[in-house]
Amino acid sequence: MQKIILSIFYVRNTPTKRYFIYVICDLLFMQRFFENKLTEWLNAPNALPLILVGARQIGKTYLLRQFCENNFEQTIYLNFAETPDYKTFFTPSLNADDIVLRMELFFNQKINIGKTVFFFDEIQDCEQAIASLKYFAESPKTFRIVSAGSLLSVKINRMTASFPVGKVQIEYLYPMDFEEFLWALDEKMLADAIRSHFADNDPLPPIVHNKALELYRTYLCIGGMPATILQFVENEKDILSFNRQIPTDIVTGYLADMTKYADGTSAVKIHKVYRSIPVQLAKEYSRFMYKAVENGGNNEKFGTSIEWLIQANMALRCEKIESPQSPLTAYGSENIFKLYFSDVGLLTSLSKMNFRDILQNNASIYRGFLTENFVAQTFNTHKHNLYYWSSKHLAEIDFVLDLNEGIIPVEVKAAENVRSKSLNVYIEKYKPAYAIRISAKNFGFENNIKSAPLYAAHCVE
Repeated sequence: MQKIILSIFYVRNTPTKRYFIYVICDLLFMQRFFENKLTEWLNAPNALPLILVGARQIGKTYLLRQFCENNFEQTIYLNFAETPDYKTFFTPSLNADDIVLRMELFFNQKINIGKTVFFFDEIQDCEQAIASLKYFAESPKTFRIVSAGSLLSVKINRMTASFPVGKVQIEYLYPMDFEEFLWALDEKMLADAIRSHFADNDPLPPIVHNKALELYRTYLCIGGMPATILQFVENEKDILSFNRQIPTDIVTGYLADMTKYADGTSAVKIHKVYRSIPVQLAKEYSRFMYKAVENGGNNEKFGTSIEWLIQANMALRCEKIESPQSPLTAYGSENIFKLYFSDVGLLTSLSKMNFRDILQNNASIYRGFLTENFVAQTFNTHKHNLYYWSSKHLAEIDFVLDLNEGIIPVEVKAAENVRSKSLNVYIEKYKPAYAIRISAKNFGFENNIKSAPLYAAHCVE
């Protein structure tokens, strides 16, 4: 069955458009967990318009375009950043039928609602398109609408039009985690074995364990951005041939977004906070300190900037808890927290770390905060709220999770040396059902501590 895509996207033939289409074609092999969520949405009888939120360059457009092309005869693709004139489809009326009629006249093509999906890309650049989702959802006709927004959470706070509360399904996409990285490398058997051995606490054969650790360290170098993984695979998985300009360009794009979507004074502050995160994480106690951003810095000056980065999905916040009780949200401390990068590869890039030190497991200070950021990123991707626990600098647990078995402490170690006073202090004081130690050691379960290798952090669900 021939698929029809209505969009100026394919008509213009600039170098930018040709490059983007090339990337779309080459990314066909990249499997994502979120495909399951899209299938659920497709099979739902009364599905609300879907908004996929996430930072730039994590694959939102690719994922939704492939989904649309594979499941519908006709796709109406509107990119509001690329073609601002598309905004006029939503004026002067937000009536769903009126909007569709304007599209039909413009594209000179009758739209069959039952066989068509509407894809609104960069929807944060068109407030009226966001507002129109309410009317599409309430229409007696069954419209299928997906949309993607890179800075939607930031935009919502500044919207003059009303947001369609209760009329949309909001989902989040994150950088590719380590398991998706293995899929992209055609290491599906290894990925399945990791999940199986995590469940059984059964060690992997040493040669396989060491292979997985090597791939994990490679992931620390390049991260989970689809463009970086694609470049790595295209260069026959040779890390020495990896183009480090790609993550550098992504960081530059993030900084440009800060300037575009925040006023001048705020943008400068956001830049400063973002660039300070590697310095913050490298400290012995990686609690976020305002004075590390700027002498005399405080919450009043930089608090809004931190919130902007979190809403933009560029940074992750991990709050200290006073007491590990459920719900953890009730025991968090808003003023004591850590900040992590949304992607460990971007952290490696901005910190200008030497790949050799990472791959050869040198430089313990780098290993420590890269490893911690990797686990924070992985937990965030798998919907864990991020909290940590400390006791007057005498003991600190990297993460505390609310799992089915109760509040579980998670200790993170970059190496095989797993001796830890902190975990013993926590266990003695709070007596959890069990504890998790994520380190370079193989799988196992001993003394009520579940040992999980670093490459299996995504299995903690």
